Amino acid sequence: MASDDQPSAAADDATGPKYVPRVHIVLFQPEIPYNTGSVGRTCVAVAAKLWLVRPLGFRVDDYYLRRAGLDYWQHLEWEVVDDWEALVAALAVERHWYFTKFGKQNYTSAEFAEGDVLVFGRESQGLPPEIVAGRQEQCLRIPTRPEVRSLNLSNSAAIAMYEALRQWDG
Repeated sequence: MASDDQPSAAADDATGPKYVPRVHIVLFQPEIPYNTGSVGRTCVAVAAKLWLVRPLGFRVDDYYLRRAGLDYWQHLEWEVVDDWEALVAALAVERHWYFTKFGKQNYTSAEFAEGDVLVFGRESQGLPPEIVAGRQEQCLRIPTRPEVRSLNLSNSAAIAMYEALRQWDG
């Protein structure tokens, strides 16, 4: 596992924000650079801001991360925060939606609003219980057949982002 010792604000440049985010996508301690790169590409497509919560399983300048994001990464609004507390300080939890296979509510039954925060866990373990504890009404699942343990992180994030767009744009 590579170190992620990079600055916490990665979208810092003289030109300012690239776009106003319609939604915030949080990857809690992501492990696989290809997944994160792919999520980043989808974020650019829908005008979402990508938040990465440390520790990461790769460096943010990782070749594989950039390769998966291809030439879209330069257009992405994104930020790395040191831990969950730093994320909560930046993005109030009232409008967080937690994607977990243990959610009782189907993701299509949620009413997404612009500015909402969609939170996804690690590829290997999902979201830790302490993050979703007491928030069952905000826990969403993407249904799968029993033969499938889970969906790929980047697929799950794309499904959620495009459901939000479908609701907003009809």
